Amino acid sequence: MFRSEYADVPPVELPIHEAVLGRAAEYGDAPALIDGTDGTTLTYEQLDRFHRRIAAALSEAGVRKGDVLALHSPNTVAFPTAFYAATRAGASVTTVHPLATAEEFAKQLGDSATRWIVTVSPLLETARRAAELAGGVEEIFVCDSAPGHRSLIDMLASAAPEPEVDIDPAADVAALPYSSGTTGIPKGVMLTHRQIATNLAQLEPVMPAGPGERILAVLPFFHIYGLTALMNAPLRQGATVVVLPRFELETFLAAIQNHRITSLFVAPPIVLALAKHPLVAQYDLSSLKHIISAAAPLDAALAAACSQRLGLPPVGQAYGMTELSPGTHVVPLDAMDEAPPGTVGKLIAGTEMRIVSLDDPDKDLGIGESGEILIRGLQIMKGYLGRPDDTAAMIDPEGWLHTGDVGHVDADGWLFVVDRVKELIKYKGFQVAPAELEALLLTHPGITDAAVIGVYNDDNNEVPHAYVVRRPTATDLSEGEVMMYVAERVAPYKRVRRVTFIDSIPRAASGKILRRELRELQERT
Repeated sequence: MFRSEYADVPPVELPIHEAVLGRAAEYGDAPALIDGTDGTTLTYEQLDRFHRRIAAALSEAGVRKGDVLALHSPNTVAFPTAFYAATRAGASVTTVHPLATAEEFAKQLGDSATRWIVTVSPLLETARRAAELAGGVEEIFVCDSAPGHRSLIDMLASAAPEPEVDIDPAADVAALPYSSGTTGIPKGVMLTHRQIATNLAQLEPVMPAGPGERILAVLPFFHIYGLTALMNAPLRQGATVVVLPRFELETFLAAIQNHRITSLFVAPPIVLALAKHPLVAQYDLSSLKHIISAAAPLDAALAAACSQRLGLPPVGQAYGMTELSPGTHVVPLDAMDEAPPGTVGKLIAGTEMRIVSLDDPDKDLGIGESGEILIRGLQIMKGYLGRPDDTAAMIDPEGWLHTGDVGHVDADGWLFVVDRVKELIKYKGFQVAPAELEALLLTHPGITDAAVIGVYNDDNNEVPHAYVVRRPTATDLSEGEVMMYVAERVAPYKRVRRVTFIDSIPRAASGKILRRELRELQERT
């Protein structure tokens, strides 16, 4: 068993809005949220006052403890306000992908028994259609304005009394994000107030972000990574969050330059852009102090290329998953120079880990041995909503959550994630990690993006099948050239046996490759 080298933190027995905004009065007129495109700014005093008024209006509208409210919006300065207002009114917030179809949204509404929706006017038609399909939705509110719908802006004038809701932080669900569905049906992940708030306390010693720090929120708040690293954590510590609705490289680079961003929390595709895109050289990014990448595997060579180009300490990584609130490992900001290349970090406070054999799950492995990563700690989810069997399959009777990820630990406690158990390709009994092949493919000068899945050949052997995005200047790149490039650089059993050229790799908003979609594409062809 591996334990964190950091001192344990006691469970945070507070509702999430109190855990995050409890010091808002202290930060007062300091900017809490800035719209990175138009400069709209909310101070800590305003964020605290506004979310309380909206909570009062939601309560007056009928929102009660135990209700589920769907927050369906891209990143805006209104998103945190709506989130904390809903939890203060006693609701659980299920966050929804803003690009979800009405049918996808309706499934989430039905599964979560959502009664209320908060959206934005450009997404209103999708929200209305989803509500019609699902049934059970009492009202749709908008963050901005739309005819026939109450607006959060108008709610700020509410004279209703602030709700006093008896929240049990240990039992009551604050957030209900849905797992990404990369390996199955999306499931509602029940995260209590205590689990989320305690994870913030666990992360604080290794990810400090106090007054004066400026965090760029380009990854979506609806995803647990964005919700924690870009919203809850910096606002809890008095930092300023500069908000962008989506990733567009020019807008992103301009925001770093114009708002003097100090910290970036990103996913590997953004690291790739920072390392290789010529546009980067046209902007002043000198305010940056560090970059953390998470949500998907980051190749060590790509990380090094990014940090070298920007003149920064090595790009650090973090590790976790929605079911873990989400964090368990991070490269501490004060230890980036000493972290070995490719590590996802060390165990954060109050967290335990085991590495168990893939062949014998009862067998614990030691230093340098790769196996499935198991986690135990106060940040582990309450369970999957309405899916006790799935919960039991994920969390064993001793409280260990089985991540489905494969990794090993070095003698200094640094974790290296190799791949996912379900994504490992077994070629004639040998294990092939897709992430390793993907990292190699990205080093080819004619390839901009790549993903690898396992498919069965005529001999019923599982073989690596690469999906490759050519650079615009490499339209003549052939399947044979790609296979030869890999074959010259890996052991024979790791060779790519099939190549399909594709316009873009399907990814979740977090940057994670949606291998399920590639498998479906492969089955259709």
